[in-house]
Amino acid sequence: MIKNRGRTSRTVIHIFFILFSLLFVLPLLLIVSISFSREQSVTSTTAINAGYHLIPTEFSLEAYGLVFRSPDKIIRAYALTASQAVLGTILSCLILGMIAYPLSRSNFAFRKPITFIVFFTMLFGGGLIPTYIVYTNAYKLGDSFWVYILPGLAGGAWNTLVVRTFFKNLPESLFESAKIDGARELTIFFRIALPLSKPAFATIGFLMLVGKWNDWNTSLIYIRDQNLYTLQYLLQRILNESKFLMDLAASGKASQITQVQTMRLPIETLRYAMCVIAAGPMLIIFPMFQKYFAAGLTVGAVKG
Repeated sequence: MIKNRGRTSRTVIHIFFILFSLLFVLPLLLIVSISFSREQSVTSTTAINAGYHLIPTEFSLEAYGLVFRSPDKIIRAYALTASQAVLGTILSCLILGMIAYPLSRSNFAFRKPITFIVFFTMLFGGGLIPTYIVYTNAYKLGDSFWVYILPGLAGGAWNTLVVRTFFKNLPESLFESAKIDGARELTIFFRIALPLSKPAFATIGFLMLVGKWNDWNTSLIYIRDQNLYTLQYLLQRILNESKFLMDLAASGKASQITQVQTMRLPIETLRYAMCVIAAGPMLIIFPMFQKYFAAGLTVGAVKG
């Protein structure tokens, strides 16, 4: 009886998690399917099989053809987005780790006031207009690659406090024994604290990487040079320009040839193609960080 109950409970749990996983997998497959579908097979109101399908009823690459109409721009945006995301994440993790490490040490005399200052920045901000003035007029970061890197170099107050909590959970005896052996604080930080904190830095680093990869607001506010557009902002501009042409053709203000060409634009499938293009690299990178998530995320629940 006990064995049968155990098997039944495991079966129910497995079925539950399989169904729960499908809630995440099926929408992703649907997005990929629509991106490879013909526009009319998705938006037509007269066709019998029109609509969203997990398998394309009419395979087409017209949406991707529209996105890659200027491949040099897409490649440039990919390279800039990847470089600023990777470089910004590495530098931010290094800086926030060097801030969090002394705040976690009990022998640091100013850890309480500095911790309060770090926490204070989570509650109050300068606002968009003062921030814009400081970045563009004082720091001269407008239309510069470094506007993606320098403003977030400290890594954020929340991430700093999470890493500080992780450092506090490390045995104090490790640091004391290293100190007795003559190790300096930088040596202890780089050779003891950092290697033992891989779960925290992998989790926070991946979240920061995703945030920087999806950043389009910085390009919107601070960038005017098209060569410095991030991938997300460039894709948004392509979609907005296509929608503008569609609205122009619908209003009858465009020429007849332009109207015919515009009405063939795959606006609906274009949205999903841009999702695949933008999210593809992150879907490939995510499994590399997944094993660190359990230890990295749960440490934030420990207060101190």
